[in-house]
Amino acid sequence: MSTERIEKSGSAGPDLAKSTAPADAAPGSAEGAATTVDPRLLVREQGFAGYLTEFKRRMRGGELGSVPVIAGLIIIMAIFQSLDDAFLSAQNLSNISIDIAGPGLLAVGIIFVLLLGEIDLSIGSVSGLAGAVFAVLAVQEGMPAIPAIILAILVGTGAGAFHGFFFARIGVPPLVVTLAGLLGWKGLMLYILGSTGTINLDSEGLVAKLTTYYFTDVAAAYGLAAISVGGYFAAAWIGAKRREAVGVPSRPMSEIIMRTAVLAVLAFVPAYVLNQYKGLPLALLIFLAVVVGADFTLRRTGFGRRVFALGGSVEASRRAGINVELMRIAVFAVSGTLAAVGGLFMASSIAAANQGAGADGTLLMNAIAAAVIGGTSLYGGRGSSWSALLGVLVIISIQSGLAIQGIGAPVQYMITGSVLLAAVVIDSLSRRTRRTAGRG
Repeated sequence: MSTERIEKSGSAGPDLAKSTAPADAAPGSAEGAATTVDPRLLVREQGFAGYLTEFKRRMRGGELGSVPVIAGLIIIMAIFQSLDDAFLSAQNLSNISIDIAGPGLLAVGIIFVLLLGEIDLSIGSVSGLAGAVFAVLAVQEGMPAIPAIILAILVGTGAGAFHGFFFARIGVPPLVVTLAGLLGWKGLMLYILGSTGTINLDSEGLVAKLTTYYFTDVAAAYGLAAISVGGYFAAAWIGAKRREAVGVPSRPMSEIIMRTAVLAVLAFVPAYVLNQYKGLPLALLIFLAVVVGADFTLRRTGFGRRVFALGGSVEASRRAGINVELMRIAVFAVSGTLAAVGGLFMASSIAAANQGAGADGTLLMNAIAAAVIGGTSLYGGRGSSWSALLGVLVIISIQSGLAIQGIGAPVQYMITGSVLLAAVVIDSLSRRTRRTAGRG
């Protein structure tokens, strides 16, 4: 049978084989053997036209990426700006950049879970519990802020690992165990806060300043933009040189420069706008650092590759030697940790820990909605930490625009729900299209 296959492949197209065989092929290589050409090389050789063709191919194949959410964000901003010039004012955009931090951090954590194709319903309650733990330790017990923050975050880590253990080792579905966590951690939060139900934070304390502190020097915002652009260019250039050195396809310098120029616009324009108000908010800086760190973890580390592998196929991951149980526990621990960090930001925004923190389900729904709207698939195996940034920008922009128009919470919920449904529909349709195109 193998001889028959060789004969068929050898007679399929000798002219094509000759045209694609390298001129300096080794004498012992099989006559008529063809070299495989990386399709990315063909795209880059064609320049802008090649990238445009590739973009159209991806759209037809259902590989939409961030295109829908970016287009939606532009439309949302254009509509609200046309209704009121205050929407794109420096003050309002600065407020939005702070408001996205809390739910955005929860969204980054939930993305890790969604990449497994699972769900975590406890993050709202865990965030409220972390805020309550910090308030009790720092305000009532007099513990220094930093140890209290660390312990509050570790509470979130422990809660997440607890959920992961019951899922990975006992086999309890995540929907059930995290629903139990939603109720259980909420009850513990109420118990810790006591009969008063509210503990006010020191307005000059470290946690309170998470959402009130600004780097007023214009050099801070511009410096962050410059570091981001310079760091990207250096990483892309070094990566291209390393790939060239080993004969692997790499981005040409023209593409690196073009990408860097686009990033420069996306970095320096917001920096300019923020400097027109109070400067760079600390909350935005921390949130962006977490997004970048999570992106590096998912794309550049073994842990991230294992997360994507599990989202693709659990059985294949198990056969590849991945410790499935440990990875599941670790992912839920990450979700709990970031939920706790987000809870500190939510407590900072109201300068208090109270019974309503994360308890009404709004924070949970906004975090999940942000991840899905931003492009993370509910089916697992596809997503990015940048989905949290894009998705939470959409949600907070809608809420801010409607608030400026004097429209209440009921309409905000209905519009946010509609946007979430549209995102899930787009995800389902693009997934079906990818399957039809053989890329599912």
